[in-house]
Amino acid sequence: MYARRFLWAIAIIVMIVIAAAFAYSLFGPRLLRVALVPTTAFSEQAAGPRPDYARLTAWAAHPGLKTDAARWTPADYAVAPFPAAAVFYVLPTSVFDRSRWNARADDAEMARRMDMFLRAQASVFNGIGSIWAPRYRQATFGAFLTDQDAAAQAQALAYGDVLAAFDAFVAAQPATRPIILAGHSQGSLHLIRLLKERIAGTPLAARIVAVYAPGWPISVTADLPALGLPACTIADETGCILSWQSFARPADYKEVRDSFDRGSGLTGAKRLGTEMLCSNPLSGMSDRTPMPAAGNFGSLVPNDDFSGGTLQAKTVGAACTATGILDIGEPPADFTAYVLPGNNYHVYDIPLFWANLRADVERRLDRFGQPVVTPKPPKQRSARA
Repeated sequence: MYARRFLWAIAIIVMIVIAAAFAYSLFGPRLLRVALVPTTAFSEQAAGPRPDYARLTAWAAHPGLKTDAARWTPADYAVAPFPAAAVFYVLPTSVFDRSRWNARADDAEMARRMDMFLRAQASVFNGIGSIWAPRYRQATFGAFLTDQDAAAQAQALAYGDVLAAFDAFVAAQPATRPIILAGHSQGSLHLIRLLKERIAGTPLAARIVAVYAPGWPISVTADLPALGLPACTIADETGCILSWQSFARPADYKEVRDSFDRGSGLTGAKRLGTEMLCSNPLSGMSDRTPMPAAGNFGSLVPNDDFSGGTLQAKTVGAACTATGILDIGEPPADFTAYVLPGNNYHVYDIPLFWANLRADVERRLDRFGQPVVTPKPPKQRSARA
């Protein structure tokens, strides 16, 4: 199945049925919930057994595999021959089946979609690190569109797999190897919880170069204090967290904000009315200084089947707004598929800024282990062949 179907296949059918764009703008989120939220009871047995992370088959990307999709690079870039860091990458939602709450880890269709995300997202990190990306019994997309108890159970089941994979990952690393944590969407959600439960307050925290957790909102006051690491405030800071949610104009982020406001943070405090962490992926800073499109080293424009893509520089700018949303300006012409209601460019949180993020992680690894003295502008360098 082509990747053009992989994220919003059902949603596209819904849109075709709707007679007018106006109706979709009013009722789109509600229709998506009807189309994608499972109607069955939660069942752990239906998800099959937890993967055995001592086996290579339990990993979508792993340095022990002969090859994997995370080692893909666009033209003129190359995989690091001697990786200096280890990257734990938690993949975003790759299952959209409303007949079940969790995918089986050996689901072949999910595996194909995971490979697409590895090429479009995790490949950012292959210039400096070996990438470990676990297969896990993901919660289906509809589990993030409802407050049902079954949705929370599905997310907890998925997190249990990620936690087991992370423990196996850490056990396999030399004690001095720097670690980078990264993910997107559902993957970022699990990373945030993992930070609180496995890393905060432990010696392992000192080995974290940076955490890249876009696509899932983090409250500056209700979540961040529980994570044990601060937000990245300047371009070469280490031991810190970056997060953003990409919206084009005109942006309608009411659904995201309403969902965010309903919950409690990891500190136990309410998120209602709190600020979302916004890191600008073009600058690496968590401030409101806009970065024009001229500062974008290359957005990764996917080809039709998401088997790769090409880099286009200077096409997309970015600025963090007072709301905590990342404003990318007018809708970019080459990123039209699977844009979510409200001009939400969630699917492209990483590809829009691929080359800048690659330079960002290099810069932070270069700086790792040294005190940050004064802010410096981003280096315009990346690992090229």
